[in-house]
Amino acid sequence: MSRKTVIAFIPARMHATRFPGKPLADILGLPMVDHVRRRAGLCPAIDDVYVATCDPAIRDAVVRHGGKALMTASTHERCTDRIEEAARQVAVDIAVIVQ
Repeated sequence: MSRKTVIAFIPARMHATRFPGKPLADILGLPMVDHVRRRAGLCPAIDDVYVATCDPAIRDAVVRHGGKALMTASTHERCTDRIEEAARQVAVDIAVIVQ
């Protein structure tokens, strides 16, 4: 039996109601979303990590710090919808949502 591909997806958007701009909030010189991306990548069961976003500013920050980002529609009401769209863009057997 071959090993399944496990991808971690981090949904991120700028216009959250509780903390607008949270993904790019600076924490010790890095955007918050990059801290999350780096920590998810430390898990030995995870083959790759992607940030799923509809915001070019988030995508650009992730890529600037060496990460991978997938653009999704801005119309998603739930993070699971955003992850479903992102998961269709890569070869994945198991999708893990990291929030």
